[in-house]
Amino acid sequence: MLEFAQIDYDSSRYRDLVNFRRRILRAPLGLDFTPQQLAVERADIHVAAYLHGELVGCAILTAADDSHGRTVKLRQMAVDPDHQGRGIGTQIVTFAEELSAERGYREIVVHARETAVRFYERAGYVATGEIFMEVTIPHRKMAKRLASSYDPMSV
Repeated sequence: MLEFAQIDYDSSRYRDLVNFRRRILRAPLGLDFTPQQLAVERADIHVAAYLHGELVGCAILTAADDSHGRTVKLRQMAVDPDHQGRGIGTQIVTFAEELSAERGYREIVVHARETAVRFYERAGYVATGEIFMEVTIPHRKMAKRLASSYDPMSV
């Protein structure tokens, strides 16, 4: 059974997440994290997915710089290659969206690797810009409106 957890920054589980992200997202590109990059993650929401106790996926939610504070950025989304194609990524995205809506965010954005655009389109995301380069590979900005957890008609 897939279980989700919010991981505290600078905990042993956070360090496991960093190593997981390093292995799947950075090392194949010949990149690593700088101490400065990791330091700014203190305010982020770190999500881990565990299958039978094994870390198999992750994502980070970062408050976006918008004037209303209602946009969150989904980033560092990864699923272990041995577990891809089983719906784990879709479940991580759904969990992240629900968590974001509960926290009052109304929109979620992602800088999707060009190879992942179709995955996000199937999840309801829409490309909002041209292809751009990030961490040495093509990306596309995508966005999705979130269902509001606040219903003004119920007040």
